[in-house]
Amino acid sequence: MSDPHDGKIPLHISNETAFVWSLDDAATLRATYHICGVLTGTLPQAAQQNVFLGLPLMLMPEEVVLLVNNGVALLIDDSASHTSPSAEELSLWNEQRRAALSRVPKKTGLLVPPTLSDEALKRRLERQKRKEAQTTPSVESEELMTLESPSPLTPKASSKELSYSFTIPAASDFPWYHSKCYSSIKEARNAGIWKYPETPEAQAKCAVFEDLWKQGYFMGNGLRFGGDWLVYPGVCFLLSPSFEAIPERPKGDPLRFHSHFVATVLPSPTTEIQPIQIVAYGRLGTATKKAHMLCCWDESTRKVSYYSIEWAGFG
Repeated sequence: MSDPHDGKIPLHISNETAFVWSLDDAATLRATYHICGVLTGTLPQAAQQNVFLGLPLMLMPEEVVLLVNNGVALLIDDSASHTSPSAEELSLWNEQRRAALSRVPKKTGLLVPPTLSDEALKRRLERQKRKEAQTTPSVESEELMTLESPSPLTPKASSKELSYSFTIPAASDFPWYHSKCYSSIKEARNAGIWKYPETPEAQAKCAVFEDLWKQGYFMGNGLRFGGDWLVYPGVCFLLSPSFEAIPERPKGDPLRFHSHFVATVLPSPTTEIQPIQIVAYGRLGTATKKAHMLCCWDESTRKVSYYSIEWAGFG
């Protein structure tokens, strides 16, 4: 079966925001192209918290432009890719779904999180027994179960031995889903699903981001530190035209290192900076144990000039 994406990483666009739904693609972006993004999905086993998140991976607009312009990824219009199913497609899908449900094991016990104490587990089991005595699940309710519903576990003596898992589909496999792909920013802009970069400031950000990326740096969102990005240490490397795997893993992964710089982009050499801004950059960068880096983009020469600011004591 031919690859509809021609070996490129699909970026699913929703409300002009790019998401990566495949775990393999997210790992490839991080390990090979040092593009990290931000995980935004809820973890099924820990839904009531937002400290640890999962798929999808949301990308910054500069990351999207970089990947598409270098032929690493393409854009997919998700809303246009989901077409209306025909009666035959719905019927076939229902048959496949019911066949898969018939292979799901029947209920053998209560699904319990592994963090409950033995006493809480006992009380929960008693409530479940009273509830089952009052109501018996119908056949129709069983058919409404999803294909990925977890297999229930029989409670044991200790709650520490209990575990459970969920399977989350990472891509649409419906017969009526047909990927509507765009291999360039211009095509996506003409289709109305992607507009960035529209202004000279946004174009300067994309150019500076790519320059830092080619030097081997990792970049993350720098909003909390008063800049455009956080810049993590990297190593210089050369990318082949075919974007083959990098022999040596970059050494600036945000999971292993702290950032060295907070980067702010100046769209032109004539951009004015107030003295109070320079003081703020220096004090904020030093307070967070980083240097604030001003990245000045010159459209005439297509080059970037870098200046770092640090607060220093006198006398």
